[in-house]
Amino acid sequence: MGNSYGVLFKLTTFGESHGLAIGGVIDGCPSGFTLDFNDIQFYLDSRKPGKNKLTSSRKENDAVEFLSGIFEGKTTGTPIAFIIKNNDHISSDYNHIKEAFRPSHADFVYYSKYGIRDYRGGGRSSARETACRVVAGAIAKQILLKKGIQIFAYVNSVGSIRLNKKYKDLNLSAIYDNNIRCPDQECANIMINEILKVKDSGDTIGGEITVVAKGVPIGWGEPVFDKLHADIGKGMLSINAVHGFKYGFENTDISSSKGSKVNDIIVNKQGKTQSNFSGGIQGGISNGNDIYCTVLFKPVSTIMKEQKSISIDGSITKITGKGRHDACVVPRAVPIVSSMLAITLLDHYLRSLKDKIL
Repeated sequence: MGNSYGVLFKLTTFGESHGLAIGGVIDGCPSGFTLDFNDIQFYLDSRKPGKNKLTSSRKENDAVEFLSGIFEGKTTGTPIAFIIKNNDHISSDYNHIKEAFRPSHADFVYYSKYGIRDYRGGGRSSARETACRVVAGAIAKQILLKKGIQIFAYVNSVGSIRLNKKYKDLNLSAIYDNNIRCPDQECANIMINEILKVKDSGDTIGGEITVVAKGVPIGWGEPVFDKLHADIGKGMLSINAVHGFKYGFENTDISSSKGSKVNDIIVNKQGKTQSNFSGGIQGGISNGNDIYCTVLFKPVSTIMKEQKSISIDGSITKITGKGRHDACVVPRAVPIVSSMLAITLLDHYLRSLKDKIL
């Protein structure tokens, strides 16, 4: 259960980290849209491992193969099926956890719930599944761009190192100018050094990603259970290693603020406001201003240090991470976060059209 996301623009993913392939089916994609396949591959390459010292050394081409739903480069309106083959999985790296559980990993709950688990790379719980989201997200971004909507995501913190600047003060076109996906090169260098230091110690570290959508019109989202920010939050919290989500109120502690300080004053009929503490959403509905949120990632649970744990039979054991793992996931998670926002926004755009038709 729980392998699909979306209502009208829906993504269903399948596959395991060390299986033959991962893949997905996109249902509800509008017909007649010409796809830029190089753009799709760009985002896949941004997510894939083995590109630099900051990431896992696993080497995957991550070349997407489309099986249906596209003819002569255009979407047909039928389900878009695709696969991404796994080429560089070394399952023997995980033999040491065949009978044991990694602390803070999904290993234990998977086995407890299903009575069986694919211990090779975490199976279905592996972040490798997120490559499928990037394919769907890249397609959604292209469609949204035709509607004048741009999406940007970037790393704003690694551990205690924080980019203390508002997104409007950053050159968002410089996000991909460095390996860590931070648009401020000075801060990026400090973050990179911190990750390498943590990696050398055999440990891992968390971080945060900010994502911004520009050009979203007024009226997307529903006022009760399908609030736009609630669906965005669900999408973000479904990403591996995400443990928190915040929208709006950039660099402001809203819970300790006064309404007189953080109310967004409306200045015209287009919904433009003097400030944007609401993050472009009010009452669960987009208000025409920039939508922005921050996604919080915990440290990767597999560390190269000895830890206590238990075996399948309940006995106490010790475990040390082996194989190829990220010391910090946030650099590779940037295209994943932007993809989940794109998928959610396109879904709500299609829902808004349905409302008008009815």
